[in-house]
Order: sequence, then C-alpha cells, then structure tokens
Amino acid sequence: MNKHTLSNGLRVVIEKIPTCRSVSFGIWVKTGSRNENEQNNGISHFIEHMLFKGTDTYSAKDIAEIFDGIGGNVNAFTSKEYTCYYAKVLDQHLPIAVDVLAGMFFRSAFDPAELEKEKNVIYEEISMYEDTPDDLVHDLVSKAAYGDHPLGFTIIGTESNLSAMSSDDLRQYMKRHYNLENTVISVAGNIDDSVLELLEKHFGSFNSSGAETVFEAPQFKGEAIFHDKKTEQNHICMSFPGLSIKDDQLYSMVLLNNAIGGGMSSRLFQEIREKRGLAYSVYSYHSAHIDSGLFTIYTGTAPKQTNEVVKITMELLGDIKQNGITAAELRKGKEQLKGSLILSLESTSSRMNRIGKNELLLGKHYSLDELIERIEAVELEHIERLIAQVFAHPFTMATVGKVEPAVQNIRRDQLVT
Repeated sequence: MNKHTLSNGLRVVIEKIPTCRSVSFGIWVKTGSRNENEQNNGISHFIEHMLFKGTDTYSAKDIAEIFDGIGGNVNAFTSKEYTCYYAKVLDQHLPIAVDVLAGMFFRSAFDPAELEKEKNVIYEEISMYEDTPDDLVHDLVSKAAYGDHPLGFTIIGTESNLSAMSSDDLRQYMKRHYNLENTVISVAGNIDDSVLELLEKHFGSFNSSGAETVFEAPQFKGEAIFHDKKTEQNHICMSFPGLSIKDDQLYSMVLLNNAIGGGMSSRLFQEIREKRGLAYSVYSYHSAHIDSGLFTIYTGTAPKQTNEVVKITMELLGDIKQNGITAAELRKGKEQLKGSLILSLESTSSRMNRIGKNELLLGKHYSLDELIERIEAVELEHIERLIAQVFAHPFTMATVGKVEPAVQNIRRDQLVT
C-alpha cells in the first residue's frame, strides 16, 4: 500500500494488485448522520442519492448506461461517520470511472425536479425500512444507547426533514463538509503509476478547504425502547458499551464477539438455535466508531418464546462474565479472524474499502503480517479484562413487536457487580 498527496493536498492511498484485471476506485468523505442535527438528519444520505441524478455533462440515465456499457459497477453508501462513492471496473476502463465519479462529486446538478422525485424514492425507502422490524430494532437500540447524541440518529432521516430540504441546503452542506481535509481517494487493483496523473487531472483542482470533522464523544445512556408493532416475531437487541476503532483492545473485542455470537459455532447460535430451535436468526456484532462503540446481541423469535430466549441469553452472558471464554474458543476465533482477513484480500473492492477507511478514520495502515501479529498477541487475560469492562454498565435494550412485560421489566444491571 502506498500513500500519496496530490498537488492540492488531497490524500490518495493505492494498492497495486497486478495479478487481477479489475480496479476498485473510491471517494471517501468524513461525513455522515453523525454530522447532522435533528432538523437536517438524513441530509448526508440524501446527498448520496442526488449525486447519481445527473451532472452538467451526464444525465442520471447516462451515468447508468456508461457503467452498464463497460460492464462495471457504481454505487455509494452512507454510514454514521462517512460516505463513500465507488466503482469497480476492468482496469482498462478506470479513466471512464474516474471521469464520471469526479463529475458527480464536483458538478452534480441538484435539479429541483429531480430533487422532488428522489425525495419520493427515499420516502419509499423509509416506509420499507419501517416495515422491516429486524432492521428497525438496530436503529432503536442505537437511540436507546445514545439518546439525543447524533450517533443515535438514523442514517436515512425522516420524511418531515426531507420534505423541507432544498437544492441550496444540499449544496451548503456539501460546502461545509465535502472539503480536502475530510476527503480521501482509494484505489486498488491492476494499476500503474499513471493513476496519479489521472487523479491529478480530475481532482487536482479541488480547492474546497476547511476543518477536518471533529466529533463530540457520546455518553452511553443504557436506556430501553419498546416499540409495539404487529409482527410475526419479536425482535430484540441488547447493547453494551464497546470500543472505538482506535482502541488497542479492538481485536480482543472481535474475538470475544466471535465466541458469544459471531458465527454458527458461537455460544448464542448453538444454544438458542441449534440446541433448542428457538430462533432462526441470532447473532452478535461490534460496531466501532471513531471514539466509541457498541457490542450488540440480536434475536428474532416468536412472542411465546421471547421470555425464554431472553432468559437463556442472560444466563449465557452471566457465564461469560463469571468464567470468561475457553482457550479453545480463543484459538478458533483467531483462526476464524485470520481466515476472513486473508480471504478479503482476494477482492479489489475489499482492499479499496480497507485502505480508504483506514486512511480516513485512522490515518495509518497495518500490513497483513502486522495484523496477524496483533491477532495472535491476544491472550485469555486480555479477554477477561475486556469482559469486566464491557459488562460493567447496565445494558441498553430495544424491541420491536409485542411488548412482553417480563422483558420490559428485566433488570438491565444484573451483569454489573
């Protein structure tokens, strides 16, 4: 991996992979729903949509036909802390992809008529999301964990916010946040040094300067939200304070997650699904932000089984709190983590994502050998210290479905000693 700086100071990270014939190219911007307030929540996601609706050179249909015509993919996504616009194409078509994405980034039209049409598209997206309780519950648990802090906002926003947004609002937001300090370009695939000339041509005149985004750290609230909704299943999330993406214990957290609910051999999956057949979907995951994180457990189960599932989950967590994980679980987790890491390197998209995100959020990169060394360095005593840290606070909770009194009245501090 090589890091470069264009003439205007724009950061570029490149990973050459001469054994493949594809190239993945991404523009990363350090802005997402966490930059928003209650009045403009959803604007980052709206901008992401609008950049595909036409430029001063290409219509929305032109953009779609260009990438279809070269057999490539173009897309984007918005997270809580960043937005990424990316394309994956054959190596010979990289100049086309860079030209189109640069046009979208710098010269999007934000046509008022297109703006109103895209609002309707996002209204439908919001409706679809609200009709998907296994997605909704994850946003509710973030709200329960962070309260009014922007990390508790949804990425998609609200209909009332979107309806009030104008083209000028989107341009002003971009002017504040889409600057040199907040932007990184990442490229991975079959490329040579000429890629820097290509990027200089399209991005060298980028002169919007400002301050890099600095976030205010959240406080973990540990509250609960019970959303009564007619569903076939009850959807349950429990969240504990996690770690930031910069924390030295991050790999300990990943390994602890693997043992609890990170895969098919994890304790949650084996105990709740395989042994008792109480749920189809049960898992845990860790979300790492710049200055904080959440460790979350999710289960979807029938209303009549909800109390039993929650009881088993709490017993399992109590055992983890008391006895930790085993040496066998730690070794298995290390091999699982190393395997997923190495397999991800076979994809130019994964490599582009990895180096772009690392540069944007961390400003540093680790080689594969360094990452494996960090994974292997985790010992059981590190996991034990982390368990004591994670379970030292009452957990936050969210449910979507039939509100069960036993779940509603659960002691959320029962793991705290």
